[in-house]
Amino acid sequence: MKKYFLLWSFALIGLCAKAQSSGDSLKFMAADSGIVQDKRVNELILKHVLINEAKKGKSKGYRVQIHFGPEKAKAQDVRSKFMTEYHDIAAYLDYQQPYFKIRVGDFRTKLEAYKLLQLISIDFPGAFIVSDDIEMPKLE
Repeated sequence: MKKYFLLWSFALIGLCAKAQSSGDSLKFMAADSGIVQDKRVNELILKHVLINEAKKGKSKGYRVQIHFGPEKAKAQDVRSKFMTEYHDIAAYLDYQQPYFKIRVGDFRTKLEAYKLLQLISIDFPGAFIVSDDIEMPKLE
């Protein structure tokens, strides 16, 4: 009796259920697609595009900070010292009132930044890893 009840209940559920259409056939931007959507959806898409354009190719990542101080000349000296020894790694001078910061590298993961930190720790013993907006690598 239980078997028949379960069989009939599954059959009824199967008949009542409706399959979802595949996302490939949906056209959200076409006016004649028959899909009703809120007017604000296009506004949100436009806002998302503007936010991405404002980033100008930057993304969240990590850098290694090698200097922090109020003197611009000292910061520039540290940056030039780093660039002569590690010419293939980018160095950035950042001013956040009243301090100048020298941050180096563009790393997506903390592990990549840690490898550089280990490499430069002898020359720059006070260096540490910071979260920053990084330049996205150029595609080849």
